[in-house]
Amino acid sequence: MIIEIKVPSPGESISEVQLANWLAENGEYVDKDQEIAEIDSDKATLSIASEEAGSLEILVEAGETIEVGTIVAKVDTSAKAPKKKKEEPKESQATEDTKTKEVITETEKPEKSNSGAEAGFAHVSPLAQKLMNDHKLDESQLIRFFSNQRLSKKDVEYFLTNKDKSEKVTVSSQLPLSRETEKLKMSTLRLKLAKRLVSVKNETAMLTTFNEVNMSAIINIRKQYKEIFKEKHGIGLGFMSFFTKAVAEALILYPQVNAQIDGEEIVQFKYADIGIAVSAPKGLVVPVLRNAEGMSLADIERNIKNLAIKARDNKITLDDMTGGTFTITNGGVFGSMLSTPIINPPQSAILGMHNIVERPIAVDGKVEIHPMMYVALSYDHRIIDGKDSVGFLVKIKELIENPSKMLFSGQDPIQALLDL
Repeated sequence: MIIEIKVPSPGESISEVQLANWLAENGEYVDKDQEIAEIDSDKATLSIASEEAGSLEILVEAGETIEVGTIVAKVDTSAKAPKKKKEEPKESQATEDTKTKEVITETEKPEKSNSGAEAGFAHVSPLAQKLMNDHKLDESQLIRFFSNQRLSKKDVEYFLTNKDKSEKVTVSSQLPLSRETEKLKMSTLRLKLAKRLVSVKNETAMLTTFNEVNMSAIINIRKQYKEIFKEKHGIGLGFMSFFTKAVAEALILYPQVNAQIDGEEIVQFKYADIGIAVSAPKGLVVPVLRNAEGMSLADIERNIKNLAIKARDNKITLDDMTGGTFTITNGGVFGSMLSTPIINPPQSAILGMHNIVERPIAVDGKVEIHPMMYVALSYDHRIIDGKDSVGFLVKIKELIENPSKMLFSGQDPIQALLDL
């Protein structure tokens, strides 16, 4: 019996998708419910599973743009399953595990590695070896990196010319320079992202305001409670949870920032669905934390981790990214000192976090060194006034520098105790 595999609908108003990748080869025997392909829509990456077990026949090449409902493959259920290989004895497996541990141990200690020839690398000069030791690099890391690079015609020609030479050569100086070009088709997600970003610049009155935050209090809390937090909740304590909690509290005090324009009306949300920008293999995605105002720091960390894993594995769904009212993006993980983040439509504001750098600041008339972070708030000036945007960012600064205020909805703990 022949089963036709059709492209499912990723969601309403989506008529075309891109067949991003085949997870099984043509003619391969696939099991029932086994994922065989990935498709990219303008919102997410979804997988296609085989409805029955059988031999796979691929009808559409990866990279092609096709309509929803198109038959992309067929499965012949009459095909016989191949015989499974016998499992190796446990002793052999234990030996392999021991070897794996040995490899990991050596990788963690690159400064003790022997010559590059033993690790599989051709020759490592003394200066190169010193630089590798300074940065705690192992020859195997370099081999893995260069093995993933695309070889050009000139690289092969160079090898053919020099393969019989015995003298040592420096790869970086001897290899011919390449001037080749390569065209890559943009994914559906990337095309949609490009259109959305351009529309934001053209259709909103976007403005950005900046401030700086002293991270000493948060860093001290993490140092003191990091291990206890991880032991109890089974997850690490990061900076994003503090900022997410601070944003949720500040949105209550500044509802204009938690609003959107709908035609000639303003829609204000009584809840905080905060999107967290995540860099995924296929591009930037923004999964949403629902009702973040009611989450504890542990809940926020746990949800962020789960969404980040789904994004990394291209398992993010439309529901995960729909309905956010505010967005946080952290360029600091890539070393960004300052930026002007672009609003995620139809939202009206986005908070940008950056890297933490020790800087001299004035404290009580004295110059002290503190870990500082620049923060940026980009907002739509059509709906948010300058006073509200600055006040919102200042409130976040206050909550981060005085984390205890987050327990009392932005109030000073003493004032909350006295009901002032």
